Amino acid sequence: MSSAAEHRSAIPTDSEAILNALPNPVLLVAPDGRIVDANMAAESFFEISTQFLRRQSLKELIPFGSPLLALIDQVRSSGSPVNEYKVDLGTPRIGGDRQVDLHVAPLTERPGHIVVMLQERSIADKMDRQLTHRSAARSVIALAAMLAHEIKNPLSGIRGAAQLLEHAASSEDRMLTRLICDEADRIVTLVDRMEVFGDDRPVARGPVNIHSVLDHVKRLAQSGFARNIRFVEDYDPSLPPVLANQDQLIQVFLNLVKNAAEAVADLGSDGEIQLTTAFRPGVRLSVPGKKSRVSLPLEFCVKDNGYGVPEDLLPNLFDPFVTTKPTGSGLGLALVAKIVGDHGGIIECESQPRKTIFRVLLPMFNTARHLDQSKRDDVSGTPLHASQDSG
Repeated sequence: MSSAAEHRSAIPTDSEAILNALPNPVLLVAPDGRIVDANMAAESFFEISTQFLRRQSLKELIPFGSPLLALIDQVRSSGSPVNEYKVDLGTPRIGGDRQVDLHVAPLTERPGHIVVMLQERSIADKMDRQLTHRSAARSVIALAAMLAHEIKNPLSGIRGAAQLLEHAASSEDRMLTRLICDEADRIVTLVDRMEVFGDDRPVARGPVNIHSVLDHVKRLAQSGFARNIRFVEDYDPSLPPVLANQDQLIQVFLNLVKNAAEAVADLGSDGEIQLTTAFRPGVRLSVPGKKSRVSLPLEFCVKDNGYGVPEDLLPNLFDPFVTTKPTGSGLGLALVAKIVGDHGGIIECESQPRKTIFRVLLPMFNTARHLDQSKRDDVSGTPLHASQDSG
């Protein structure tokens, strides 16, 4: 690059600063199809630096025969902007399913040049799917209550009868009575885990330092199930506190890290788990029964380079009893979805071979709103409920 270009990248102009502040990827395409410029969001979307993007042709970055190329030709010939919705720009390098809305417009100051803005649909789609995940988690509440009453009591009688028979049984028969007791205990343990879904009490929340949570989870993992796995941390040190319950957040991320460790277990020294935190403004969730929208600017990710989640399981991964493990109960991720949902957040999984990402979006702690709510609670005597989220 020339010295002028280097100066340009080092000290951005006002227009460049505005473009880089946009959360949506923006590209400037020359008449020959080369990328002339791109903002920082485009770097993240295509996972390539702007310097490298400027040496690429658009055809090299998007799927063969993509409708985006036809849209650019249409805009160039008509001189009018065009919008197209739900276009898949996924490639093996950036991910197999990257649906976007396209906004393509001519740059009148530079004839033949086209501005392309991409708006990922994934956030809105993830919110819709997350509400479905919450409903699925809640759907087992009645089942859990029924199991606790209708199964645990008879199991207690079966186990007691087996213990009585054990005293008079032969050594060979004692193996059978012991098997009955062990299996009864296993079923009771499973029911106990399911009873957690029936706990609909408000979650006690406050300001939590997510980096302290992740450091604690990492230490637990490295002292046990992830002893020989490499961890990579990419944290935003300026991140504000998250509005959460610390113990429950530890439970969420310990579960996610354990899943990641199991996914990379066969890779030996090549296995890697990456923990990231970032501030993502602009994500807001509409909550049923409320006029206000909850802001979810805090993004926490657990990434691994394992073999990925089977594509047919991804849409229902957070449903109860869905698991990829031969001996798994399928309740771990369902419980994670419930906890995140109780915190007013969302969780989503993106997976392909050697790149699986579990992404958690949560509200941040708002000091002014918390103090205002505390004053109102003191006057009314009404406690703060979990559904009252920071915006």
